Amino acid sequence: QSNGVTKVTIDANGNVNTIGQVSTTDNGTIVTRQNVKPICINGDMQVAQRGTSLTGQTGTAFQMDRFGFQMDTFGTWTMTQADDGPTGSGFTHSLKWDCTTADTSLGAGHFGLCHYRMEGQDLQLLKKGTSSAEKVTISFWVKSAKTGTYILELYDVDNSRHISQAYTISSADTWEQKVLVFAGDTTGALGNDNGNSLAISWWLGAGSTYNSATLQTSWGANDSDARATGVVNLADSTDNDWYLTGVQIEVGEYTASTLPAFQHEPFGDNLARCQRYCTAITKEASYGPVMMAHG
Repeated sequence: QSNGVTKVTIDANGNVNTIGQVSTTDNGTIVTRQNVKPICINGDMQVAQRGTSLTGQTGTAFQMDRFGFQMDTFGTWTMTQADDGPTGSGFTHSLKWDCTTADTSLGAGHFGLCHYRMEGQDLQLLKKGTSSAEKVTISFWVKSAKTGTYILELYDVDNSRHISQAYTISSADTWEQKVLVFAGDTTGALGNDNGNSLAISWWLGAGSTYNSATLQTSWGANDSDARATGVVNLADSTDNDWYLTGVQIEVGEYTASTLPAFQHEPFGDNLARCQRYCTAITKEASYGPVMMAHG
């Protein structure tokens, strides 16, 4: 076990099953091997099948593979795959939000967020809805011209339950790593199917509909006005931007010093996993690419 999570099991047929990274000893040398695919797909923002830039965005769409955005009257934005990442991290790309038309006073139901959605059948290892529910650690690198309080939320779509945590961007235009640990939820199992069961949302601004009660920092039934309490309004100036990369999801509780190394997948493997959700079919030069996407 590591951090309370069973890493290696052997089933009745002698198959060895592992979670995360497992270290083994070869002639006295500790070797860390990647044994499974990372839970988060395209967390290094390498794949952008829909194109590297979307301008004039005011609603809901995807730009980077697997990472969508959702807005309601939250200014106007350009979303790009930026050639920018924290020095020495191995991350050369990031998702960038750039404000082109500001909204200095958000109405009650207005908001903006970036989301990552996951299938329930990929999350059964969380044991959600049982007395053995696992903690989850979410790590990411973030940068913005606007300092202040931001919100990261886990939303259980199957059971309409959620939990949020605040994080702070302390220095403008500086890459910062955030490592947030969320409690396991003993209520509400996730469907063991390909449905959208759990959403991670990076809130970037919200009106009073989502931002007026005490922040919901423990698992509970949906309370809309407690989802993003205290979040900045990133849309309040055209000087504002927001970058995201290095998104990592780990089962168990970790700190910045104990977090397993990010699993950098070969581009082809990363692309293949993304193509489960979006496939670009290239035609002759006189025609544009055809996109088939479903989340």
